[in-house]
Amino acid sequence: MTNYLDNNTYYIYDSSVDAFKEDKLSHFALGDALIRAVGNGEAPAALHFWPIDNLVILGMMDTRLPYLQDGIRFLRDSQSDVLVRNAGGLAVVADDGILNFSLVLPDTEKCKLSINDGYTVMKTLIEQTFADSNKTIAAFEISDSYCPGDFDLSIDGKKFAGIAQRRFKNGVSIMIYMSINGDQQKRGALIRRFYELGLRQETTRWHFPTVNPDSMANLSDLLGMPLTVDAVKERILTALAANGNALIEGPYSTKLLADYQTAYEKMKKRNEQIDENKATGIEQEK
Repeated sequence: MTNYLDNNTYYIYDSSVDAFKEDKLSHFALGDALIRAVGNGEAPAALHFWPIDNLVILGMMDTRLPYLQDGIRFLRDSQSDVLVRNAGGLAVVADDGILNFSLVLPDTEKCKLSINDGYTVMKTLIEQTFADSNKTIAAFEISDSYCPGDFDLSIDGKKFAGIAQRRFKNGVSIMIYMSINGDQQKRGALIRRFYELGLRQETTRWHFPTVNPDSMANLSDLLGMPLTVDAVKERILTALAANGNALIEGPYSTKLLADYQTAYEKMKKRNEQIDENKATGIEQEK
């Protein structure tokens, strides 16, 4: 496997400080545009930070819930915005104690990156980011967490992060959400109730988790460190720089902005369908 974490060049994009921060759809549209930029060679690789406040991010599988609108109504009544992301998986919470970021890497004949390799690259970066800790970060599914997956990251059996991937031709985005601080019990209870209302105990051909809020914890508590989202962002950049990577502020080329606009319109259409109760008609990405 190509070593993506040493002696490479990364364009850095931070949606918490640039013009995209005011619109929640924009984070996902920019993410798609960055995959295309790396895939077509316009960017060598990219690191995209996209922390979001007060949002429940649904996966496309969640749109198959038989009583989806009841679940969405509950989330909105709980003062959470709701958005369906442009990738698979299940519901996660985004708030001011959660860090979302993506590694966007080339996936070409010269530099092939398997799905398992992609997960391993992200896990390795997180381990390097917290190399000063004596805790072991494990990767396996925490089945009663929200958005469970084979590469859930945990410490002492408590999940603090989940990883997903999104792939276009010649490019891949490895995305992670990390619970840094805040009320993780409340987050877990919110998603548990969402599924209770969205399912009403009906059996479906899709599996939705029975969420146990105790299955997850904040990284700050697991490591015994007073961490903030901004502090973790700095740790990630420091770890990459220490490995000899060049970190450059990402440019917004005409092509990138055009791809962003195309992706934004798709995100907008997808979320309009949810509000119109047409969730099962969501288009497949090409």
